[in-house]
Amino acid sequence: MQDYQLQQARIYTDFTGLNALKNGAREDKQTALEEIARQFESMFLSEMLKSMRKAGDVLSEGNFLKSSQSEFYRDMFDSQMSLTMASGQGTGLADALVRQLGKYIPGADEQGAPLASHKTALADYNRSLPPLSPRLPERVEDVTKAAAESSSLPASDAGAWPEQFESPEHFVSTLLPVAQSISADTGIDPKLMVAQAALETGWGRHMIRGDDSQPSYNLFGIKADSRWQGDAVTITTTEFREGVPMKERADFRAYPDYESSFRDYVAFLESNPRYRDVLASADQPDVFARKLQEAGYATDPQYGDKINQIMNRDSLMTFSMGNGAGE
Repeated sequence: MQDYQLQQARIYTDFTGLNALKNGAREDKQTALEEIARQFESMFLSEMLKSMRKAGDVLSEGNFLKSSQSEFYRDMFDSQMSLTMASGQGTGLADALVRQLGKYIPGADEQGAPLASHKTALADYNRSLPPLSPRLPERVEDVTKAAAESSSLPASDAGAWPEQFESPEHFVSTLLPVAQSISADTGIDPKLMVAQAALETGWGRHMIRGDDSQPSYNLFGIKADSRWQGDAVTITTTEFREGVPMKERADFRAYPDYESSFRDYVAFLESNPRYRDVLASADQPDVFARKLQEAGYATDPQYGDKINQIMNRDSLMTFSMGNGAGE
């Protein structure tokens, strides 16, 4: 955001500066927050000046210089003066607001710096091509065979997602490629996402289903609160209250496929300020899992340790290394 655009917002009679501030907030939320805090402080100062003027009006009764016109221009002067005072050292109110509200800027840490996992423009995405594997020529025949088998399936079955998984290997082989594609955009380790999904679903053997047995494709146990506008299913779940497991009825989000579940999981973390410190550890999966538990993602006190244990299982490590995860 250009400085001269912000300066226009500090002129009482120039409304173009406020429009520039509104548009610039899409690109630089931290700078916009600082300017809005100054604007709020100027309103506070303006009210103070107005109260002081009213106290002085008692002494000016009968003054022939007092008129509605003079009061009009006096109020304009006070409004501009309050903006100028807030733009300088001010009272400290603007700084306090920035410190308090800066914690809630999506995709930024507590200092307002953008998180590595948050993307705001096309230039933020990794557009480099992965290195070619020396085994690629050996796999061409396998790919051709798989493509032929896929094309021979009925149209209704091609690309269908399994509603339940037969084994941990089936779970990993199906979902790890999806997690890898999501990881390329977010920086969250794909093995960690698959491990957390395995913990939430019992390796895909206990998928969340509604009362009508319709699949929800919900891999991460995200509940459908008032912020959720999509489909939902209601089930009986186990929650820990003061360390004691209890059965409760709860609504959970439902998705059209597993890829949508992965993407909503990332969006859920990025939109919630309490997971800001978690996303800052995206390059450290073991720390990420621990901080996820500390942030209150689940009520199970051993949640983070269980994710780390699953990440180190042979069924996940062997397959992920064979498919280039983490490259």
